[in-house]
Amino acid sequence: MNRTIREHYPASKLPDDLRGEVDPSATVTVTIVEEEKRPDEVMSLEEIFSLKGFRRRSAAEIDEELRRQRDEWDG
Repeated sequence: MNRTIREHYPASKLPDDLRGEVDPSATVTVTIVEEEKRPDEVMSLEEIFSLKGFRRRSAAEIDEELRRQRDEWDG
């Protein structure tokens, strides 16, 4: 992931849609982070459900697991 940081960048050089209410005479820090590419294909629910190891659980089973995890965290 690419990241570019520019400190003390003149706000007057920012495009209007990024500047907003910032005073044009101010300096700003601009951080640009390149987003990860989205996959070309997204799995359907049917494909996810058919994955090896996938097991449907009831709401009660999920709640019980969450309670167990919270109890572990609380120690």
